[in-house]
Amino acid sequence: MSRLTLRQFEILEAVARRGSFSRASAELHLSQPAVSMQIKQLEEVLGLPLFEHQGKQIRLTEAGREALRTGETIRHELSNLEQMLADLQGLKGGSLTVSAASTASVFAARLMALFRAQHPDVHLSLNVVNRETLLRQLVENSIDLALMGQPPENLDLTAQPFMDNPLVVIAATSHPLAKQKKIPLARLLEEPLIGREQGSGTRNALENFLGENGQTFKAAMEMNKNEAIKQAVEAGLGLGVVSLHTVQAELASGQLCVLDVQGFPLKRQWYLVQRAGKRLSPAAQAFVQLVLKGGDAVVAVDV
Repeated sequence: MSRLTLRQFEILEAVARRGSFSRASAELHLSQPAVSMQIKQLEEVLGLPLFEHQGKQIRLTEAGREALRTGETIRHELSNLEQMLADLQGLKGGSLTVSAASTASVFAARLMALFRAQHPDVHLSLNVVNRETLLRQLVENSIDLALMGQPPENLDLTAQPFMDNPLVVIAATSHPLAKQKKIPLARLLEEPLIGREQGSGTRNALENFLGENGQTFKAAMEMNKNEAIKQAVEAGLGLGVVSLHTVQAELASGQLCVLDVQGFPLKRQWYLVQRAGKRLSPAAQAFVQLVLKGGDAVVAVDV
């Protein structure tokens, strides 16, 4: 009799999440026939179909949803086992995997450097990703911790604020508004604005702020990287709204300036996030303590 394998559950999760055998095969670096065969074998063992076809789309059956939940439970328990074994080893030889939103990349690297200085025997991994990928990693339990803006409330996550994240309006130093004080919001919106992509934390905060003030955000350009926004602003293509933490070097060198716009900076927080109920290794616990007790001092900036 065939046996269930963890790999089959991983493939099931990928197919369900991507909604396509072909997209799942590309993500897993497998051929589509190989993915289909693994799902077929899993269906044979369980005795029920896991997917149903609706036109060109596929959806999980009730049995498929139950199998998916079971797979998530298995992966969660295996992760807890790994962390328990890591507890027995202590910080020597342990590992720590942290993902950071792209906006947090600069100070995330500083925090990791400080942690390494204190715990040189821990193997460190830092991933800088967009918000969507970061949230998926947390849900999949593939990372220990995340550094990001406020996560959505509909996910099973635990978030602890540790530092202010002011959002500011930046401009080239030669811009006509560069030396003006208390710039009205309406005047700001007369300028072309370069914004982050839809779904980013910065974009959401800006849209919410404008909505509260009866205004609508209309991006002259959209970019998915803060570096690209800074370069576009410096080139005179428009104004940008970014985290103050991302422009320290450009402000110090005089390449960019922060505009004095009414209502800004927007007050937000950085959060240290983990999957709810996750058992943290000694290395992850030590990193949590570092961030919550002294992380703000490491990367503090003046607004």
